[in-house]
Amino acid sequence: MNKFLKEFTERGYFFQCTNEQDLSKLLDNSKIKGYIGFDCTAESLHVGSLLQIMCLRLLQKHGHQPIVLLGGGTTRIGDPSGKDKTRAILNEKTIEKNILNIKKIFKTFLDSKNKNTKPIFVNNYKWLKELNYISFLRDIGKHFTINKMLSFDSVKLRLEREQSLSYMEFNYMILQAYDFLELNNKKNCLLQIGGSDQWGNIVNGVDLIKRYSNNQAYGLTTPLITLSSGAKMGKTESGAIWLDKKLLSPYDYWQFWRNTDDKDVLKFLRIFTDIELQEIEKIKNKNINELKILLANLCTEMLHGNKEAKLSEETAKKTFEEKSTGSGLPIIKINQNQIDQKIDIINLIVLSKLETSKSEIRRIINNNGVKINNAIVNDNKFLIKNNLFNNEKTLKLSLGKKRHVKVELT
Repeated sequence: MNKFLKEFTERGYFFQCTNEQDLSKLLDNSKIKGYIGFDCTAESLHVGSLLQIMCLRLLQKHGHQPIVLLGGGTTRIGDPSGKDKTRAILNEKTIEKNILNIKKIFKTFLDSKNKNTKPIFVNNYKWLKELNYISFLRDIGKHFTINKMLSFDSVKLRLEREQSLSYMEFNYMILQAYDFLELNNKKNCLLQIGGSDQWGNIVNGVDLIKRYSNNQAYGLTTPLITLSSGAKMGKTESGAIWLDKKLLSPYDYWQFWRNTDDKDVLKFLRIFTDIELQEIEKIKNKNINELKILLANLCTEMLHGNKEAKLSEETAKKTFEEKSTGSGLPIIKINQNQIDQKIDIINLIVLSKLETSKSEIRRIINNNGVKINNAIVNDNKFLIKNNLFNNEKTLKLSLGKKRHVKVELT
């Protein structure tokens, strides 16, 4: 098996592939371009997209060139894959802003120094906005049958559940296939990678390229990554794990990885870090907490840099010391007006986003799990007063042993 595909498989990235043997031979003999598409429905990607980013990094590692397709056009439609209802349609200004923000994230993860492997960024709105509907139906639409389109899960499941599927969404798979054709023609792109829910769309693209231009292209999919609990990767009780420090602090990002379940640690070291597989094999029997810190440091360094990773580790250590105020903790701000209006401990915790359920907060308080400045708060109606803040006008708010923020009075 080709070296790229071998590592792709051993790291746990592999799910399905079209013409695997032919692709392996191609990769042995050539350096190719491969792409992954990302819809820009939010101002940032979250951890749920990290596996796809790691696939692009692996392409670079093996000398291939990644193409990042930012779906300025398809975001205007909405991908029905894995969805049980139509996405909200974003306005064009919001989509363009999202594209710029997401592009910055990729520039953090991908190496741009080597001209042969530096990422190529494309926006499919550039070609989709120019399509003539009649010409598109005659030249591209003729290659798709309704019978086959209805057989794909993204369509079939919605119809079986009697959930509405708009004609706009129904066209999404044709547009994604056309993206692959466009990149094959203009960029000589031979490979599309995507999540397992994209298999039907990717196969459509491979087939369209073969029928339209008689070129051979390939598709490769990754599995859905779940936690040992069975939960989907990417979100926690507190919300999405964003890949943008404006939306999630480096410390909170570090803590997400530090809090990985014991059963997931080795799997996540393989999937979400660049550490060599032989090295993981050597250290797999180390103390599990050491491995968790290694995972947290490597993942945080990749996104936020070595300095933030080390600061997060040091902050975590200090925060567990009873007298520490945790100088590197994420900060939330409240003003004097909120103090005067008698904000209580429950509403402060909701404001901090450490926990959003008031009933759950009451349960934690009753179990002595809430602290202010390392002192237990056991009263649900406890009021936040000025004397709780130090000379720097801050206090430390803690839920349990692992969730902490600094509250700053402005």
